Amino acid sequence: MSCREGLMSPQTETKASVGFKAGVKDYKLTYYTPDYVTKDTDILAAFRVTP
Repeated sequence: MSCREGLMSPQTETKASVGFKAGVKDYKLTYYTPDYVTKDTDILAAFRVTP
């Protein structure tokens, strides 16, 4: 019996499309909601990254 036989777990198949799809989405389809009404509990967060 070689090292590869019996000691390694069987390979499992994974699907990349479950939960996440790579690629660029159009901004208006994912973030912008023109009919949104702001609430008193909404929080605006801004981040600045400097090299």
